[in-house]
Amino acid sequence: MPTAVTQGIRVTVESQYLPERSSPAGGRYAFAYKVRIENVGAKTTQLKSRHWIITHGDGKTEEVRGDGVVGAQPVLRAGEHFEYSSWAMLSTSFGTMHGTYQMVRDGGEGFDAEIPLFRLALPYTLN
Repeated sequence: MPTAVTQGIRVTVESQYLPERSSPAGGRYAFAYKVRIENVGAKTTQLKSRHWIITHGDGKTEEVRGDGVVGAQPVLRAGEHFEYSSWAMLSTSFGTMHGTYQMVRDGGEGFDAEIPLFRLALPYTLN
């Protein structure tokens, strides 16, 4: 699973194709992703906002910015974690996502925690 650690914040992501929400004939491919954000450092930190970069297989790029994640701005004390699931729609059968979470420490210090690059792709089977 793709993982990145920035200033004591570890972000791990896994993704999967959602055939029931997709329409390949209509150029719509849905992918779910699950994110685990862990405070492996010593300082309490809050996730304030997010910035995603979504790249479709044809090179088209989208940027998404917003407050928190799934309606929350979790506070993570040392050793705590927060998990959430979401999804994205692509116009191609593969692509990538990555970005940053804007984090703030108890003392007001802000930094960007990296969200590692991860693939969105249809599963392939070997016969």
